[in-house]
Amino acid sequence: MTSALFPNPVFVALDTPDLARALAIAEAVKPYVGGLKVGLEFITALGPDAVRRVTQTGLPVFADVKFHDIPNTVAGASRAIAMLGVRIFNVHASGGGGMIRAAADAIADIYPRPLLLAVTVLTSLDDSALTAVGQATPAGEQATRLAGLAKESGADGVVCSAHEIGMVRKAAGADFLTAVPGIRPAGADLADQRRVMTPAAARAAGADILVVGRPITAAADPASAARLIAEELGAARP
Repeated sequence: MTSALFPNPVFVALDTPDLARALAIAEAVKPYVGGLKVGLEFITALGPDAVRRVTQTGLPVFADVKFHDIPNTVAGASRAIAMLGVRIFNVHASGGGGMIRAAADAIADIYPRPLLLAVTVLTSLDDSALTAVGQATPAGEQATRLAGLAKESGADGVVCSAHEIGMVRKAAGADFLTAVPGIRPAGADLADQRRVMTPAAARAAGADILVVGRPITAAADPASAARLIAEELGAARP
Protein backbone atom coordinates (compact mmCIF):
# COMPACT_ATOMS: atom_id res chain seq x y z
CA MET A 1 0.00 0.00 0.00
CA THR A 2 1.34 3.45 -0.90
CA SER A 3 -0.10 5.10 2.22
CA ALA A 4 3.00 7.27 2.73
CA LEU A 5 1.67 9.62 0.05
CA PHE A 6 -1.51 10.27 2.02
CA PRO A 7 -1.07 9.47 5.75
CA ASN A 8 -4.62 10.71 6.30
CA PRO A 9 -6.54 8.97 3.49
CA VAL A 10 -9.86 10.82 3.82
CA PHE A 11 -10.74 13.12 0.91
CA VAL A 12 -14.00 15.01 1.41
CA ALA A 13 -16.21 15.29 -1.67
CA LEU A 14 -17.30 18.92 -2.08
CA ASP A 15 -20.07 18.04 -4.52
CA THR A 16 -21.99 21.30 -4.42
CA PRO A 17 -22.49 24.24 -6.81
CA ASP A 18 -22.19 26.65 -3.86
CA LEU A 19 -18.58 27.85 -3.62
CA ALA A 20 -19.03 29.60 -0.28
CA ARG A 21 -20.48 26.44 1.26
CA ALA A 22 -17.72 24.29 -0.25
CA LEU A 23 -15.00 26.54 1.15
CA ALA A 24 -16.70 26.69 4.54
CA ILE A 25 -16.85 22.90 4.72
CA ALA A 26 -13.24 22.68 3.59
CA GLU A 27 -12.06 24.97 6.37
CA ALA A 28 -14.21 23.21 8.98
CA VAL A 29 -12.91 19.72 8.17
CA LYS A 30 -9.32 20.70 7.40
CA PRO A 31 -7.87 19.49 10.74
CA TYR A 32 -9.37 16.02 10.24
CA VAL A 33 -8.94 15.11 6.58
CA GLY A 34 -6.14 14.52 4.12
CA GLY A 35 -7.61 16.17 1.05
CA LEU A 36 -10.60 17.51 -0.85
CA LYS A 37 -12.42 16.20 -3.91
CA VAL A 38 -14.25 18.39 -6.42
CA GLY A 39 -16.50 16.70 -8.94
CA LEU A 40 -18.49 17.41 -12.06
CA GLU A 41 -21.28 19.36 -10.38
CA PHE A 42 -18.79 21.69 -8.68
CA ILE A 43 -16.58 22.20 -11.73
CA THR A 44 -19.43 22.58 -14.22
CA ALA A 45 -21.27 25.13 -12.08
CA LEU A 46 -18.30 27.11 -10.82
CA GLY A 47 -15.50 26.70 -13.34
CA PRO A 48 -11.70 26.59 -13.13
CA ASP A 49 -11.31 29.62 -10.86
CA ALA A 50 -13.29 27.82 -8.17
CA VAL A 51 -10.97 24.82 -8.44
CA ARG A 52 -8.03 27.17 -7.90
CA ARG A 53 -9.77 28.58 -4.81
CA VAL A 54 -10.07 25.10 -3.35
CA THR A 55 -6.39 24.38 -4.00
CA GLN A 56 -5.59 27.50 -1.97
CA THR A 57 -6.85 25.78 1.18
CA GLY A 58 -3.50 24.00 1.23
CA LEU A 59 -5.00 20.51 1.13
CA PRO A 60 -4.38 18.19 -1.83
CA VAL A 61 -7.25 18.41 -4.32
CA PHE A 62 -8.64 15.51 -6.33
CA ALA A 63 -10.42 16.70 -9.49
CA ASP A 64 -12.96 13.95 -10.11
CA VAL A 65 -13.53 14.78 -13.78
CA LYS A 66 -13.67 11.24 -15.22
CA PHE A 67 -12.57 12.27 -18.72
CA HIS A 68 -13.72 9.87 -21.45
CA ASP A 69 -13.28 10.97 -25.06
CA ILE A 70 -10.92 10.55 -28.00
CA PRO A 71 -7.23 10.65 -26.95
CA ASN A 72 -6.48 14.10 -28.36
CA THR A 73 -9.40 15.68 -26.53
CA VAL A 74 -8.56 13.95 -23.26
CA ALA A 75 -4.93 15.02 -23.59
CA GLY A 76 -5.93 18.67 -23.85
CA ALA A 77 -8.41 18.43 -21.01
CA SER A 78 -5.88 16.61 -18.83
CA ARG A 79 -3.28 19.30 -19.30
CA ALA A 80 -5.84 22.01 -18.57
CA ILE A 81 -7.02 20.44 -15.30
CA ALA A 82 -3.43 19.75 -14.23
CA MET A 83 -2.53 23.42 -14.72
CA LEU A 84 -5.10 24.37 -12.06
CA GLY A 85 -2.85 22.94 -9.36
CA VAL A 86 -4.78 19.79 -8.50
CA ARG A 87 -2.90 16.88 -6.95
CA ILE A 88 -4.99 14.14 -8.57
CA PHE A 89 -7.40 13.80 -11.48
CA ASN A 90 -8.99 10.89 -13.27
CA VAL A 91 -10.13 9.46 -16.58
CA HIS A 92 -12.36 6.48 -17.38
CA ALA A 93 -10.26 3.34 -17.93
CA SER A 94 -12.92 2.11 -20.34
CA GLY A 95 -11.81 4.86 -22.71
CA GLY A 96 -8.95 2.56 -23.67
CA GLY A 97 -5.20 2.35 -23.35
CA GLY A 98 -4.51 4.97 -25.98
CA MET A 99 -6.68 7.51 -24.20
CA ILE A 100 -5.08 6.82 -20.80
CA ARG A 101 -1.60 7.10 -22.32
CA ALA A 102 -2.54 10.41 -23.99
CA ALA A 103 -3.56 11.80 -20.59
CA ALA A 104 -0.34 10.58 -18.97
CA ASP A 105 1.83 12.04 -21.73
CA ALA A 106 0.01 15.38 -21.62
CA ILE A 107 0.97 16.00 -17.99
CA ALA A 108 4.47 14.50 -18.05
CA ASP A 109 6.29 17.87 -18.08
CA ILE A 110 4.08 19.63 -15.52
CA TYR A 111 5.69 20.26 -12.12
CA PRO A 112 4.52 19.13 -9.72
CA ARG A 113 2.96 16.45 -11.88
CA PRO A 114 -0.49 15.43 -10.65
CA LEU A 115 -1.35 11.80 -10.12
CA LEU A 116 -3.44 10.20 -12.86
CA LEU A 117 -6.09 7.70 -11.80
CA ALA A 118 -8.33 5.61 -14.03
CA VAL A 119 -11.90 4.79 -13.03
CA THR A 120 -12.62 1.07 -13.29
CA VAL A 121 -16.27 0.30 -12.44
CA LEU A 122 -18.44 2.96 -10.82
CA THR A 123 -19.52 2.02 -7.30
CA SER A 124 -23.12 2.78 -8.27
CA LEU A 125 -23.04 -0.21 -10.66
CA ASP A 126 -23.55 -3.86 -9.84
CA ASP A 127 -23.38 -6.93 -12.08
CA SER A 128 -26.89 -6.47 -13.45
CA ALA A 129 -26.16 -2.86 -14.39
CA LEU A 130 -22.92 -3.88 -16.13
CA THR A 131 -24.77 -6.56 -18.10
CA ALA A 132 -27.37 -4.01 -19.20
CA VAL A 133 -24.68 -1.84 -20.82
CA GLY A 134 -22.79 -4.75 -22.34
CA GLN A 135 -19.77 -4.79 -20.03
CA ALA A 136 -18.15 -7.93 -18.72
CA THR A 137 -19.12 -9.29 -15.33
CA PRO A 138 -18.65 -9.90 -12.49
CA ALA A 139 -17.78 -6.33 -11.50
CA GLY A 140 -14.61 -7.40 -9.70
CA GLU A 141 -13.18 -9.10 -12.77
CA GLN A 142 -14.00 -6.10 -14.96
CA ALA A 143 -12.33 -3.76 -12.47
CA THR A 144 -9.25 -5.97 -12.37
CA ARG A 145 -9.02 -6.12 -16.16
CA LEU A 146 -9.26 -2.33 -16.42
CA ALA A 147 -6.71 -1.84 -13.64
CA GLY A 148 -4.17 -3.88 -15.57
CA LEU A 149 -4.85 -1.81 -18.67
CA ALA A 150 -4.47 1.41 -16.69
CA LYS A 151 -1.12 0.32 -15.26
CA GLU A 152 0.19 -0.63 -18.71
CA SER A 153 -0.96 2.72 -20.09
CA GLY A 154 0.80 5.00 -17.62
CA ALA A 155 -1.77 5.65 -14.90
CA ASP A 156 -0.61 5.99 -11.29
CA GLY A 157 -3.60 4.15 -9.89
CA VAL A 158 -7.29 3.48 -10.16
CA VAL A 159 -10.62 4.39 -8.67
CA CYS A 160 -12.33 1.18 -7.61
CA SER A 161 -14.61 -0.31 -5.01
CA ALA A 162 -12.94 -1.34 -1.78
CA HIS A 163 -14.15 -4.86 -2.50
CA GLU A 164 -11.80 -5.03 -5.50
CA ILE A 165 -8.58 -3.75 -3.91
CA GLY A 166 -7.04 -7.18 -3.43
CA MET A 167 -7.65 -8.18 -7.05
CA VAL A 168 -6.37 -4.82 -8.30
CA ARG A 169 -3.16 -5.22 -6.28
CA LYS A 170 -2.55 -8.63 -7.83
CA ALA A 171 -3.10 -7.21 -11.32
CA ALA A 172 -1.15 -3.96 -10.95
CA GLY A 173 1.22 -4.26 -7.99
CA ALA A 174 1.46 -2.97 -4.44
CA ASP A 175 2.65 0.49 -5.51
CA PHE A 176 -0.44 1.16 -7.64
CA LEU A 177 -2.70 3.72 -5.94
CA THR A 178 -6.27 2.83 -5.06
CA ALA A 179 -8.85 5.56 -4.49
CA VAL A 180 -12.11 4.25 -3.11
CA PRO A 181 -15.50 5.97 -3.30
CA GLY A 182 -18.64 4.47 -1.80
CA ILE A 183 -17.30 4.90 1.73
CA ARG A 184 -20.07 4.83 4.29
CA PRO A 185 -19.67 4.75 8.09
CA ALA A 186 -21.64 1.96 9.74
CA GLY A 187 -25.36 2.77 9.71
CA ALA A 188 -25.11 5.54 7.11
CA ASP A 189 -27.57 5.88 4.23
CA LEU A 190 -26.23 4.13 1.10
CA ALA A 191 -28.08 6.58 -1.23
CA ASP A 192 -27.18 5.64 -4.85
CA GLN A 193 -24.15 3.54 -3.94
CA ARG A 194 -24.14 -0.25 -4.26
CA ARG A 195 -20.63 -1.59 -3.58
CA VAL A 196 -19.73 0.13 -0.31
CA MET A 197 -17.50 -0.36 2.74
CA THR A 198 -16.84 1.39 6.06
CA PRO A 199 -13.76 3.65 6.34
CA ALA A 200 -11.87 1.32 8.68
CA ALA A 201 -12.63 -1.78 6.61
CA ALA A 202 -11.58 -0.05 3.38
CA ARG A 203 -8.33 1.15 4.91
CA ALA A 204 -7.64 -2.32 6.27
CA ALA A 205 -8.27 -3.71 2.78
CA GLY A 206 -5.47 -1.48 1.48
CA ALA A 207 -7.18 1.66 0.17
CA ASP A 208 -4.85 4.65 -0.22
CA ILE A 209 -7.57 7.28 -0.61
CA LEU A 210 -11.06 7.16 0.89
CA VAL A 211 -13.56 9.47 -0.80
CA VAL A 212 -16.26 10.46 1.67
CA GLY A 213 -19.07 12.77 0.63
CA ARG A 214 -22.54 12.96 2.13
CA PRO A 215 -21.71 11.29 5.47
CA ILE A 216 -19.57 14.38 6.14
CA THR A 217 -20.96 17.17 3.98
CA ALA A 218 -24.64 16.46 4.75
CA ALA A 219 -24.02 16.08 8.48
CA ALA A 220 -25.36 18.71 10.86
CA ASP A 221 -21.76 19.29 11.94
CA PRO A 222 -19.34 18.32 9.12
CA ALA A 223 -16.29 18.91 11.31
CA SER A 224 -17.53 16.49 13.96
CA ALA A 225 -18.41 13.89 11.33
CA ALA A 226 -14.94 14.18 9.80
CA ARG A 227 -13.31 14.03 13.23
CA LEU A 228 -15.14 10.81 14.11
CA ILE A 229 -13.96 9.14 10.91
CA ALA A 230 -10.40 10.38 11.46
CA GLU A 231 -10.42 9.04 15.01
CA GLU A 232 -11.69 5.70 13.78
CA LEU A 233 -8.74 5.59 11.38
CA GLY A 234 -6.24 7.09 13.83
CA ALA A 235 -5.61 9.79 11.23
CA ALA A 236 -6.57 13.05 12.92
CA ARG A 237 -3.86 15.67 13.17
CA PRO A 238 -3.06 16.97 16.70
